[in-house]
Amino acid sequence: MEFYPRSYATGDDIVANLRFALRYEPLDLGVLVATFFAMDAEVVAAWVRTEPSGSYARRAWFFYEYLTGKRLDVPDAAAGNYVEALDAQKHVVGARRNSSRHRVIDNLLGTPDLCPTVRRTAKLEGQIGLHIDAEARAIIEGFDQAVLARAVRHLFTKETRASFAIEGEAPSPDRTERFVAALRSASRFDTGDKEAIVRLQNAIVDRRYAATDWRSFQNFVGETTVDLREEVYFICPRPEDVPSLMTGWMALTERMLADGIESVVAAAVSAFAFVFIHPFEDGNGRIHRFIVHHVLSKTGFSPDTMIFPVSAAIVRDQRSYDAVLESFSTPLLSAIDWGWTSEREIAVRNDTALLYRFFDATSLAEYLYDRVVDAVRTDLREELGFQAMFDHAMEGVRTIVDMPDRRAALLIRLMLQNGGRLSKSKRGQFEELTDPEIAAMEQAVQEAVAEAPKAITGMRK
Repeated sequence: MEFYPRSYATGDDIVANLRFALRYEPLDLGVLVATFFAMDAEVVAAWVRTEPSGSYARRAWFFYEYLTGKRLDVPDAAAGNYVEALDAQKHVVGARRNSSRHRVIDNLLGTPDLCPTVRRTAKLEGQIGLHIDAEARAIIEGFDQAVLARAVRHLFTKETRASFAIEGEAPSPDRTERFVAALRSASRFDTGDKEAIVRLQNAIVDRRYAATDWRSFQNFVGETTVDLREEVYFICPRPEDVPSLMTGWMALTERMLADGIESVVAAAVSAFAFVFIHPFEDGNGRIHRFIVHHVLSKTGFSPDTMIFPVSAAIVRDQRSYDAVLESFSTPLLSAIDWGWTSEREIAVRNDTALLYRFFDATSLAEYLYDRVVDAVRTDLREELGFQAMFDHAMEGVRTIVDMPDRRAALLIRLMLQNGGRLSKSKRGQFEELTDPEIAAMEQAVQEAVAEAPKAITGMRK
């Protein structure tokens, strides 16, 4: 919340209030479009006629036509320097695209079909300033290629399992492999290709729930309570609004990638916009998290063939994930007129498309940045450190006895699960080894653990 001196007071005049917002405040397009639909279009038109070259009048005019899709009875601007639609000091903005009718620079992230905004908060600027991608590369440089290759395999599997775990699912080996395969090709995915999006959904869900198109029915997110009532948490866009919203989503994502929007911000805007649209019956959440990796890899933020297991970071603090989703869904629910049909299906009775089309995504970007930082500083460090430590332990064990890799790896895992010692209950699995050999191997494993990077805070089972 910001406070202004009394000298800034504008009174009740709508034009004065619009001028104030355009001059001093970061803009929320959802609030702006609601304002325009509630007021007489002639008010904006009269303002433009009175100040045809005025920068605030022209910006109001541009936003009115952009957000409402209605054309004002005003001739094209003939004078006045081009002015940015969004203040780049207050917002994350896209590349320059001139609107000659208004002499306004369209630097918005998306299009009229879907256009979230992101404010440049102190927190977000600080997160961007961490350069966590460079930090990740510095971490990776300390390990050899063999360690990196094994770590990458585990990180892809970890991300996959965590993404399913967020939704309370334990995937079959087949579904795990299909999702890992999708993640490995994330940088080559085409978000501008509807058929590719449908194929992705088909690849990661139970084949019985594979889609052939965007959904044609009303859906919602909720759960059944102990007394068999349905508790609704989120109502998705009406099915008739989904095609235009998804057209907007594809354009938004492609535009942010082309414009070089900061990677994590672009990933957050695209991924959360997708899950809010919920274009399929199943798989929306997993595709939402896949999109994060698509954008991070496509922009080069995550190194080649590497993945930052963001879903694992989400699972560690799922309450904050629920909270950031609720920051959108809770106020949305109060703005929707809905009810149950006789078939116990949701029926939405008012026009809701604008609620999903224009929203402030700042908190979503801040949230995702926290998770990316956590994934790099926790999961990436720990996985690489674990693999290096395991190599060291393998080398020590095989120096004592030249065991097959599979047997040596099993022995080390059992020791790691028991504080560096082989438990009496597991001793019988290695009858070929003498007690002195076991003791020497225990010491080798303990030394490997002691010399491991401090980032290893726990042993992977």
